[in-house]
Amino acid sequence: MKRAHVLSVVVLSGTLVAAAAQLTAQQPPAGAPPAGAPGQGRPGGPPGAPPGGARGGGGGGVEAARKIVDNLYWVPGAGGNTAIFVTANGVVLVDTKLANNGQAILDQVKSVTDKPITHIINTHTHGDHNGSNVFFPATVEIVTQENTKANMEKMPAFQDAAGKVGMPDKTFKDKMSIGKGKERIDLYYYGRSHTNGDALVVFRDARVMHAGDMFANKGQGLIDPMNGGSGLEWGTTIGNAAKGIKNVDKVITGHSTVMTWKDFVDYGEVNRLVAAYARDAVKAGKTPEQAMMEFKLPEKFTAAGYTFAGGGRGGPGGNFGIIFDELKAAK
Repeated sequence: MKRAHVLSVVVLSGTLVAAAAQLTAQQPPAGAPPAGAPGQGRPGGPPGAPPGGARGGGGGGVEAARKIVDNLYWVPGAGGNTAIFVTANGVVLVDTKLANNGQAILDQVKSVTDKPITHIINTHTHGDHNGSNVFFPATVEIVTQENTKANMEKMPAFQDAAGKVGMPDKTFKDKMSIGKGKERIDLYYYGRSHTNGDALVVFRDARVMHAGDMFANKGQGLIDPMNGGSGLEWGTTIGNAAKGIKNVDKVITGHSTVMTWKDFVDYGEVNRLVAAYARDAVKAGKTPEQAMMEFKLPEKFTAAGYTFAGGGRGGPGGNFGIIFDELKAAK
């Protein structure tokens, strides 16, 4: 269904539906992350549910836009990092944070340009990256990887008529481009990692890539099996991306800061080491908890700030619990 048609249905549905939608947007559901909760979105609830519920609050607040190059900015806070790319014809956004942050994002766009927003690219399905899609008008084209669209179709936030306005208009399988020349953006999909639809967004002329939560930070990544994520394949996916994508110097992470291409490549190696250790641990009859306790990153990674600590995400076994399940399922 076209977003323009959906928008007209919303308008015709009357005041009662609008009021109900507004009330829903203002009240985070049970289980929503507390304000300022750090890190990547947490899967939970029904299959495909956005992290922290359907319509979470704004988190720690949208921060000021920070320049990377003359026409490319990144905006941290209130969910995943948003990118603002200013072109001759308008603005391309990458990720729209948690719900109820659309106006705050627009304010940051207006702080750097008076051009209209023409496109939104969502790096993946989680509600801390696409939560404010619905704020933007139907004239804005939303683009995702095809698996992400399928995952978003299961999310409660996009089930009603108002929510469907935030669904993708266009998808790609492995690669697509938006714009031409110095304004060209290349979108890539190399396989499963955080989810089964993580897109890498490359601003070619700027030599910058938005990695979404495939590279959220230098810590233990969040594997979301409910949306096709894979700890076994994560490192291989990054390795394939590192071979296939050229001429990138800087990487906008999903939830940390702007890092280097080497940081991204090294994160792939970290995840390959984890997967290899998991395979050996399963063969040796160890538990995920034992693997988590015994696994140690090489010093070159810990010195560079990479961590893989347990006791939090994934419980005592960390990501090894999910990876062990993957290995058992593959037998």
